Amino acid sequence: MAALLWLTHRQDSEEQRATLINDVLWMEQNLSFQFERNSELLAQLGPSLLKSTALGATTEARLRQALDAESGLVRLLWLREDGSVRGAQPPYTDSHLVGEAGGTFPSSAAYRMSRALGRPSYSDAYAVIDNQTQFEVHVPVFEGGHYLGSVVGVYSLNNLLSRQVPWWFSERYRVSVTNNLGVEIAAKSKVSPLSSLTYEMALDPPGHGLTLTVTAYKSEVRWISLLLMGSLGVLAAAIVWSLWQLRRHMQRRQAAEHALRAEHAFRKAMEDSLNTGMRARDLKGRITYVNPAFCRMVGWSADELVGLLPPMPYWAPEALEHTLTVHNMVLGGQAPAQGMEIRLMRRDGERFDALLIEAPLIDSDGKHIGWMGSMVDVTEQKRAQELARQQQERLQATARLVTMGEMASTLAHELNQPLAAISSYNTGCLNMIEHGQLSQTELTGVLEKIGKQAQRAGQIIRRIHAFVRRSEPKCEPVDLNLILREAVGLVEPDAQRRGVHIQIDLEEPLPTVAADPVMLEQVAINLIRNGMDAMADVPREHCMLSLSTRLQDGMVVLSVADRGKGIPPEVAEKLFAPFFTTKEEGMGMGLNICRSIAELHRGRLSFEPNPGGGTIFNFSLPTLPS
Repeated sequence: MAALLWLTHRQDSEEQRATLINDVLWMEQNLSFQFERNSELLAQLGPSLLKSTALGATTEARLRQALDAESGLVRLLWLREDGSVRGAQPPYTDSHLVGEAGGTFPSSAAYRMSRALGRPSYSDAYAVIDNQTQFEVHVPVFEGGHYLGSVVGVYSLNNLLSRQVPWWFSERYRVSVTNNLGVEIAAKSKVSPLSSLTYEMALDPPGHGLTLTVTAYKSEVRWISLLLMGSLGVLAAAIVWSLWQLRRHMQRRQAAEHALRAEHAFRKAMEDSLNTGMRARDLKGRITYVNPAFCRMVGWSADELVGLLPPMPYWAPEALEHTLTVHNMVLGGQAPAQGMEIRLMRRDGERFDALLIEAPLIDSDGKHIGWMGSMVDVTEQKRAQELARQQQERLQATARLVTMGEMASTLAHELNQPLAAISSYNTGCLNMIEHGQLSQTELTGVLEKIGKQAQRAGQIIRRIHAFVRRSEPKCEPVDLNLILREAVGLVEPDAQRRGVHIQIDLEEPLPTVAADPVMLEQVAINLIRNGMDAMADVPREHCMLSLSTRLQDGMVVLSVADRGKGIPPEVAEKLFAPFFTTKEEGMGMGLNICRSIAELHRGRLSFEPNPGGGTIFNFSLPTLPS
């Protein structure tokens, strides 16, 4: 194997050297061809450049062709018979030369040599700015045996290597040019090769001691030879390594199985300790898993539930249709994210309310394999909510009674007026009957007046009774303008007593809202009375309470604006808090109840400063869809 490796390496080296020589000879021929082609092109350009004072379009085109980047030429000059420069393309100065090359451009030695020999002659290489190296080719131009001058082509050695050395050659070799002192003056690449395989040849033309050095980059390693040498050793090492890895694998597997058992036991203990029922179903609705909390909730064991298809034994018969609809929604992927409430049945027949939240069940491959549901018993929560609602109703009824109590004296005075009128009409009628002065027509008129006063008193009593009575909340289409007029009718006597002028501006027609009329009337009365209380210290001539309704952004808005002192910032932060009040005898529940009523009807209660002084309370409710 060692001999085979040595022979293979030797053969590879010989093949690489043979390839290098062939590639270098090809490049030498390519450069020689380019030099000859450029010399011929300059010889053809000579007569038109030296004989004409102005350059024609054809001459300029051929000049551009000669100065093409692929040619390696960077400048052309044409010299008179005496060697002076007649023209140049592009124009030049000696400022681009560096070192000892200054003042030697164009080369007088090459000029004389080409004129004497009658053929192209090359100059020494010289340095220019930007670490570039140039040399010249002088091509003499004769016509009819008479010397007209010379055309000088300036080569950039760096550009020549960059353009004439193809990419595939640069991938294999590093190409450089050294002068007669062995100093590198141009190179195709700045990357230093790692190989010692080098071939040198004289760069002729231009000659003058220039040497072309081609160094091969490090060749690819022949892995087949190395594999032949190391195959047996690698095979033995692989067997030992495999046994060692197998032992480690078994140890890791045992550790992983132990960790998996511990993790499974932990998750099982965690699921068993949950109070939330967990249930998994496949895509057909078949139960595949239930946790102990779910079993305790419904009363059936996991063995009895797993594998069942709808209808389930814990579905309440009276809610079977609704439960089946919810089941189909879940299987159709239409279950709401916030969950659904359903009525279920325990094994002993007891009914309970449950909040069910369903989510897709995704396996480790990302495939949807069923549905995972969590179920919470909300029976006690709903009972607590119902108790809170009933207490809120009692509190609202109490607040209305307190409001009526505060208005009792005013309402008593309002009732005394029709009752006193009835009494006066009755006494007058009796007196006129005693004296025989009452005709049938006069009696009819008096009785009509008595009837109107009785109706007025009855209307006041009915308003009070409707307002203070306690009834179940009912939602019906309501005209807010009508509710506001009823509320004004109740508080108007109190407003007159306080000297408050109520100004009403109602938008007609106003869309109806779905609400409880008694609750809306309670909100209106509370807001009106609060507005009047806010103007307790305002002179009577300025006591103005403005009531208005309008339709705004799909909401019906009731605005109550007073001209009081306004609401300080420290009071505004806790204005709607329960039991907070700024009145000496207030309960602190009025505005809190008003906001609760607004939220119950999907509306809102807010306030803002009144530009004319005071505060504006805005009570808004959504309109009924048309």
